[in-house]
Amino acid sequence: MPLLLKLFPYRTIELAMSEILTNIVRSNDRVVPMAALRVEVIADLICPFCFLGKRRLDDALRAVKGPSEISWYPYQLNPDMPAEGMSSDDYLARRLGDQVNIQPVLDSLVAAGQHEGIEFRFDKLTHVPNTLPAHQVMQLAEIEGKDQSPLAEEIMTAFFERGENISDMDVLAELAGRHGLAAADVRDVINDQKSRQIVLSREAQVRASGMTGVPGYLLNRRLLVIGAQDSKTLINAFDRAMFGEGDDRFVSPTVH
Repeated sequence: MPLLLKLFPYRTIELAMSEILTNIVRSNDRVVPMAALRVEVIADLICPFCFLGKRRLDDALRAVKGPSEISWYPYQLNPDMPAEGMSSDDYLARRLGDQVNIQPVLDSLVAAGQHEGIEFRFDKLTHVPNTLPAHQVMQLAEIEGKDQSPLAEEIMTAFFERGENISDMDVLAELAGRHGLAAADVRDVINDQKSRQIVLSREAQVRASGMTGVPGYLLNRRLLVIGAQDSKTLINAFDRAMFGEGDDRFVSPTVH
């Protein structure tokens, strides 16, 4: 659904928002060299725009070819989702209304996905999961020093292209195992209440900042990019975050 979203200069965000977004960064904070790029991705793993945005981010990062560090922060599109999830028909009806409204949105996403090499198979999505367990596994990857982005790709591909239940422990253990995480550790972290509370606390901080939709990208703690921006827009934002180039009043259209 079209919506005009802004690319915000980090220094112009209200003080409360800037403080909270700074506080969500891990405690082992360090100065990022100006020629390096640090991207903190705020996303949900069942958000189709986050999948599109992730592919566009990958393209932008390949284009700049410089040193970069990527980390992921949790955001649940449906924080009140039952633990068992719900049927996709019920979910889409609640979010978009009747089929007259639903189908054009899905068709648009399929077309956008094809452009990014994503085969959205909404016909396979019979169930929409609670994504808290998947976010816990993403957190485990961070703790274990694994690259979170390939794991995010794996989880979103499983959901959107194969219709897998990414809240199921066995499914998550298999997906995470392809990225160096032990199945026993995956099951333990999903059942761990401390892990659950850490994820919920990090998400609460993001929501308290004023963010109401994803994806979002915090670049070198200077610029906050909101929405599934195209690669060119992201590359321009990278330049501004690293070197201070560009117009701070820049506004761009996106979909979300």
